[in-house]
Amino acid sequence: MEHPTATSAGELGAVAAVRVAVVDDHESVRLGLKAAFIDEGYQFLIAAANVNELVDGLAGRECDVVVLDLSLGDGSSVTENVKRVQALGSAVLVHSIADRVAYVREALAAGAAGVIPKSSATRTVIAAAASVARGEVLNNLEWATAIDADGDFARAELGRREREILHLYASGLPLKLAAQQLGISYSTAREYLDRIRVKYVEVGRPAPTKVDLLRRAVEDGILPGLDSDGGDGH
Repeated sequence: MEHPTATSAGELGAVAAVRVAVVDDHESVRLGLKAAFIDEGYQFLIAAANVNELVDGLAGRECDVVVLDLSLGDGSSVTENVKRVQALGSAVLVHSIADRVAYVREALAAGAAGVIPKSSATRTVIAAAASVARGEVLNNLEWATAIDADGDFARAELGRREREILHLYASGLPLKLAAQQLGISYSTAREYLDRIRVKYVEVGRPAPTKVDLLRRAVEDGILPGLDSDGGDGH
């Protein structure tokens, strides 16, 4: 992942508007990421050793993205930490050792927007945080590995048209424009979308919102591209 270079006033303003916090029980990691984000012009709010400290330190302030270590020394669970950070209105970027696949799976299931290994360059972590703050979901090797290693993970059996609609809609295209691009009516596109949601519920992976559908599309390999196989959705 390339680090975006802020060259215009608009880009610098966008970076400065991103509010970031870090939760890690290693002081060196906290201090290193804090310095890196500040150097890049981000609005850094707090570096905390655990989620309790994060909540207390924010004191009601809004935060766009929290870079969260999975294995904290306070005995808290991965799911608990992800959910508590989300309750603050923050997106969660997992920052973890790559071999902790079970923890990564749990974090993604709890709603984390992505995972970045601790072995990654600092610029990669910063770029990932910026992506997550924009509401994007990271689709990288760590995500795919965690999904592939999960024996309980069940992909929804979507037809070709359903995959096409999901691909366009989850990528950000309004449903009306997605329908036009595929040469079908809006009502037909809506039926496909309803059917997609039903299928995800059937496999225990509900997707009530557009962000949820984006996550499902990433998890099932529908984004960033479509597979060549799959039957028609009819």
